[in-house]
Amino acid sequence: MSGIDDLPPLRQVIATHDLSARKALGQNFLLDLNLTAKIARLAGDLSHADVLEVGPGPGGLTRGLLAEGARRVVAVEKDPRCLPVLAEIAAAYPGKLKVLNADALDLDWEAELQAPRKIVANLPYNVGTELLIRWLTPATWPPPWESMTLMFQREVAERIVAAPGSKTYGRLAILSQWRAEARIAMTLPPEAFTPPPKVHSAVVHFTALPAPRFEADARVLTRVVAAAFGQRRKMLRAALKGLTPDIEDRLIAAGLKPTDRAEQVPLEGFCALARVMTDVIAPAR
Repeated sequence: MSGIDDLPPLRQVIATHDLSARKALGQNFLLDLNLTAKIARLAGDLSHADVLEVGPGPGGLTRGLLAEGARRVVAVEKDPRCLPVLAEIAAAYPGKLKVLNADALDLDWEAELQAPRKIVANLPYNVGTELLIRWLTPATWPPPWESMTLMFQREVAERIVAAPGSKTYGRLAILSQWRAEARIAMTLPPEAFTPPPKVHSAVVHFTALPAPRFEADARVLTRVVAAAFGQRRKMLRAALKGLTPDIEDRLIAAGLKPTDRAEQVPLEGFCALARVMTDVIAPAR
């Protein structure tokens, strides 16, 4: 096997293949291989796992994952311009890298990887939140992934780890903390990327819990939380009245104050509310 030292610098790769980042695809390339190696190490031991990477671009993080000993990497890249570059990395690591020219939102990714699975990605800004919610809310738990190490805009990362009562507390915090441990493991300034985004970025590491912290159906909880925070300035009885006419009685049955606002309700409270709403919002089958 050859490896990372035999591959040209990323800036040279981008120039050779004319890979200017495209805003429409949410692309901001991370070219510092020391940083990509550090992100790969945040994912823990990779030697026992298949790794899903979404949006590899020119392959900086891909190189880091392979160099850190990933058993196998499946990289999902929508931009066909990046495929020749990724093919060069695959040639340097025979049998270790599979590249799929696909949209991650349309892909049955589980079928492409053997368990145990990890997800490590510098997610495109325009689809990062939607992918995260999908990965956090499968119909059954434990999920198909063991851990996730994902880069977001720092604002999104702060929403993921937010506590009740804060302005950043909302749907992402509840869904992230319900069935996983989530922590901000690393922050990066705009100048780390090409082109530099207008915001700072952060890497969040998620470890799947063996069971949810509190009992609830994922579909019901998602609906309730979305409705509550969709009108977060309103009291719960007003924000949730569209779900059922007797919402005030159900809030009381869940141990919540109808006059509270969504940001005041802890995770346990939303799970209790989801449990008393299952006859209104049918649970997933």
